[in-house]
Amino acid sequence: MNAPINPNYFSKYGKDFQEKIFQALLDDHSWASQMMEVMKYDYFELKYLQFLCDRFFSFHEKYRNFPTLQLLVSIIKDDLSTGDDVILREQVIEYLSRMKANPNLSDLKYVKDKSLDFCKKQALQQALEDSVKAIKSENYESVLSIMKDAVFKGNSSTLGHNFFEDHEARFQLIDRATCPTGISHLDKKDVLNGGLGRGEIGVVVANTGVGKSHYLVAMGAEALRRGKNVVHYTFELTETAVGIRYDSNLCNIPSSNVIQNKEKILETYSDNDFGRLIIKQYPTGAASIVTFRNHLEKLAMKDFKPSLLVIDYADIMRSTRTYDSLRHELKLVYEELRNLAMEMNIPIWTASQANRDSAKAEVVGLENMSEAYGKAMVADVVVSLSRKPMEKSTGAGRLFVAKNRAGRDGLMFPIRIDTSRSKIDVLEDVGEMSLTDAIEAANAGTKNMLKSKWKEITGK
Repeated sequence: MNAPINPNYFSKYGKDFQEKIFQALLDDHSWASQMMEVMKYDYFELKYLQFLCDRFFSFHEKYRNFPTLQLLVSIIKDDLSTGDDVILREQVIEYLSRMKANPNLSDLKYVKDKSLDFCKKQALQQALEDSVKAIKSENYESVLSIMKDAVFKGNSSTLGHNFFEDHEARFQLIDRATCPTGISHLDKKDVLNGGLGRGEIGVVVANTGVGKSHYLVAMGAEALRRGKNVVHYTFELTETAVGIRYDSNLCNIPSSNVIQNKEKILETYSDNDFGRLIIKQYPTGAASIVTFRNHLEKLAMKDFKPSLLVIDYADIMRSTRTYDSLRHELKLVYEELRNLAMEMNIPIWTASQANRDSAKAEVVGLENMSEAYGKAMVADVVVSLSRKPMEKSTGAGRLFVAKNRAGRDGLMFPIRIDTSRSKIDVLEDVGEMSLTDAIEAANAGTKNMLKSKWKEITGK
């Protein structure tokens, strides 16, 4: 007796088409890198394609390259041999065998042309399912945001920029309307070229207690000095605690002395034309992109339009969808932030926790980002802060430009982190250093500090 035919097989984007999409990803890695922006592994309706696509994209996240068919087979071999899902193993083997026997797709161009429509359809389908769940849980406010994100994905109101014909538009695009960091070495032309631009995501990476939150306050304070409006979302610190840090930065008063200098602070604010600041606290893990959208819409009703969003920090936000892996959830969070930045046409600064290995690292790099490359791919700028335990008392540390779409990266700057005023200052007498020189300087500094401490204790 013949097996029943799956009606989905003959649908426009059914089994046959989805198999060809994955084959096209393997065939054209340049096209695959473009599709990563709009495609998720769970858009595939067949479990074995979800499995393969997940491994395919995960390999790229880790190694910044896509695997060949032969390499992919090697990668998944252990997973399949140790897994309990016999049916999945058989389906994967059968599909890969067919693909190996017929490596060339006759309708490759058609598959590529229609893949974006497929992704849009699946995004909307998932959004409808998520909306039904939200309605059942009486989370009505999230429905609009969920649908909005789905429509926004892979969509555009124009056909793109006609480079040679739209001359005026081309030069308008050069103006990113940047929000300066206030760190001159970062803001200079060949690095961030003025700061973080509209629609861009900046991430500061550091281990616990190094200074991520202070860096974010410094970014917000610099925007305020320039008359820009800032919204600062905080999860781990109270609104009052964050407010004190802004007071200390803007008025150059140690945070421990803020309360005693109330009059001086008020005088400083009255004498300067700072922008407006909204600080909003949410419980850890309670806020999602939906929460932010709703809050920003309420602010808009009161004629408050931010020029910069500061989120402390994205890693402990709640995603609008639940995945089996934290890595996928975090990637979604960052993708949603990217959508929000582009939608509102403003920059967003946030932070990411460094992984355990970073505690031993002289310099924190992209590989040290917790659940790393999904977040790193979305970000436009990634900077890291690092310092050794012995450097903490002096505030000495290193700022590393790990990723930069606007200009140069791989740059290292010796810095002083002033936690009493939430300020980050580059040591002017040292300036830009190579990574090797910075590590050597850090080691030498630590040795000298230890010698000094030993001398204090022993007198020798």
